[in-house]
Amino acid sequence: MSELFPEAVVEPVELADARGMVSIRTASASDVENLSIYFTGLSTTSRNKRFMGARTDLALVAAECLAKTDRPGHFTLLAEFGQEGQRTIIAEAYYTYDAAARHGEFAISVADAFQRLGLGLQMMTAMETRATGLGHAMIAAETARTNAEMRGLARKAGFSDTGLGDWQSVHFAKRLA
Repeated sequence: MSELFPEAVVEPVELADARGMVSIRTASASDVENLSIYFTGLSTTSRNKRFMGARTDLALVAAECLAKTDRPGHFTLLAEFGQEGQRTIIAEAYYTYDAAARHGEFAISVADAFQRLGLGLQMMTAMETRATGLGHAMIAAETARTNAEMRGLARKAGFSDTGLGDWQSVHFAKRLA
């Protein structure tokens, strides 16, 4: 891997239309403050889409995302943008395994300035690879019906609408290889 991103879980890549390298890595407890800063930097619209509603307790949310990372089947991936020796979180994917339902569930967000550059799909692919490595056979998520971006990303990543959503939400799932 590169010197700037020694803990990357996939080879760092240069994003189209961005001047710098992007790396995806597993988050640790020491990332709480930076993840909180990342959540705070999201636009109100992006935050509402990520959390399916308004949230103001972003430091608590960041801590919750990282609290279970020491347990098998729970992890958070972070995408960091590296430029001139500095690293900034620009995307996150939270994954947790539900043993009762026998599938993993996830939530994902990408910083507004880095949306529509393919980063969401890269994050989902890295998440699926990690879940497959853990022996998980299915992954699922739920999003608001109005979240056209997430619904499109899910379709692009091979997810199918399960029909389990309600009038406000869409539930989608994918079998992992």
